[in-house]
Amino acid sequence: MALAVTGLRPYISAKAMIYDLRPCFASRCEEDQEMKVKTWSFLPVVAFLLATTVALAFEAAPGVGPDAALQRLLEGNRSFVANRLTIKESSAPAKRLALASGQHPYAVILSCSDSRVPPEIIFNKGLGELFVVRDAGNVVDPLILGSIEYAVEHLGSSLIMVLGHSRCGAVKAALDATGHEDPNVGAIIKRIAPAVQLARKEIKGKDKSGLYESAIDFNIKLSAQALLSESPIIRSLVDSGKVRIVCAEYDVQDGTVKTMSCKMK
Repeated sequence: MALAVTGLRPYISAKAMIYDLRPCFASRCEEDQEMKVKTWSFLPVVAFLLATTVALAFEAAPGVGPDAALQRLLEGNRSFVANRLTIKESSAPAKRLALASGQHPYAVILSCSDSRVPPEIIFNKGLGELFVVRDAGNVVDPLILGSIEYAVEHLGSSLIMVLGHSRCGAVKAALDATGHEDPNVGAIIKRIAPAVQLARKEIKGKDKSGLYESAIDFNIKLSAQALLSESPIIRSLVDSGKVRIVCAEYDVQDGTVKTMSCKMK
């Protein structure tokens, strides 16, 4: 018995709707297409379950302690230095969907606004992992304090990293300041000036080639101290062991992040 051929038939897949070039025989075509439409109808359910699973995984983020948070950052930096970035995977649509209802970043990064120092990239982290606060010179003021307080008090971040970097333009400007800067830039320099003074005192009578780097180090440590001295909220969380402050410096040449003591010399 001859079978009638109806021509091209639509083939529905999870990725796209394409056309199957195989002939559709009248005796089977209707049943075959009905089965494929039913399969397609389950896809929204699968997508919902996947998003829910990812969302539940992110609910565990507040349980990341300071030591584990620091370890994640340093491991991410090693991946960045080795050019093994996974940012694309860690910022996938499913993750974006899961984070739409809330965030639980495990670490706060106070860093310089320098375009060579983007925290998410140098630590190889994706959406929802880092709460980043940036300004020129990684200095502390009420706006910075309020932002960090929000992260540690309401979002559950357990680590605050004060991240300076080599060849910092803001610190260099403070070293070269004449006292005649514009008011807004002058406000930044005023915040960095104590670090410059400490560096000059330390270098006095020695080779001045280390003055720049010394000022960068002191500026990082003074910012860390300011978080404690100017914010009772941060001080309380640090004293209770719920939050840890770490000082670190990023090398713009080799890409490495190295931690340092936050204590003054």
